[in-house]
Amino acid sequence: MDRLTAAIQLRESGKLEEARSFILELLQERPSDASVWYQCAWIHDVLGLEREAIPYYKKALQLGLTEEERKGALLGLGSTYRTLGMYDEAHLLFEKAIQEFPDRREYQVFRAMVLYNRGEYREAMAALLKQLAETSTDEGIQSYKKAILFYSDKLDQTWS
Repeated sequence: MDRLTAAIQLRESGKLEEARSFILELLQERPSDASVWYQCAWIHDVLGLEREAIPYYKKALQLGLTEEERKGALLGLGSTYRTLGMYDEAHLLFEKAIQEFPDRREYQVFRAMVLYNRGEYREAMAALLKQLAETSTDEGIQSYKKAILFYSDKLDQTWS
């Protein structure tokens, strides 16, 4: 078994500190492997070490990840920025991710959280209502989809 796969399995089985030690050793052996940097960021995030995860995410993105890993790293880094109160950085990162991967709805949802944190409540609600209307399979939501989409960016408007 590949050592990186073994480290991932340790993380997935809840052996977090063991996974962290293992991945840090692996990073010493493979310092130019973007996937190792990404997994190192991920384990730090899982352990609640968000601030320590940031340079690992940045290095992984700089070195070049597979498309699927890149999607995860962008989300992980943006979410980490948000949890640390780095709202401008998070907003910029999610805007970039949305441009790069416009079909990935999770970036819209996480961007809405950042908008909320920045006090941009109207924009946050509009983004979430749009995602809800477009992705929900709930019969009631779907029966009012057209109205939800129409009102999503008109929450402060009244009609006489």
